[in-house]
Amino acid sequence: MGKTRYLLLSLVLLLMDQATKWWVSATLTFGQPNNLIGNTVRLTRVHNVGGAFGIFQGSGTVFLVVSAIVSFILFLILLTMSIDSRLIKTGMAFVLAGALGNLIDRIHWGYVLDFFEIRGFPIFNVADSCITLGAVFIILSILFGGERHRSER
Repeated sequence: MGKTRYLLLSLVLLLMDQATKWWVSATLTFGQPNNLIGNTVRLTRVHNVGGAFGIFQGSGTVFLVVSAIVSFILFLILLTMSIDSRLIKTGMAFVLAGALGNLIDRIHWGYVLDFFEIRGFPIFNVADSCITLGAVFIILSILFGGERHRSER
């Protein structure tokens, strides 16, 4: 069960991402803000044809290829490599789910469907959150969880 639990975590997160995007595509009108907490937190359906935070607009094909490669590599690492850190494996599972979620969007629609809007941040989705949290988990593990007895060398 060891390695498959992280792939299962990726699958659950991917399903959450796709379920929220299905709901958004079925219920929200493009570009129309829907307030959740005043004007601070809203749901606003947008179509992102670029990269993270809307950078490199029109480079969807590049991001499609990069997402596919990253997803494949992370899948192989989670499936085959022996990594001791649970936090790194969890982070990789989150990044894999996010990369796959946005890859599915690019293949299905030709853009990534974003909808969470928090004042001061670019509009994002569950997949973007997974990628960000996964990266944070990996960085935290590297900074604080590495070798336990470094000072004994």
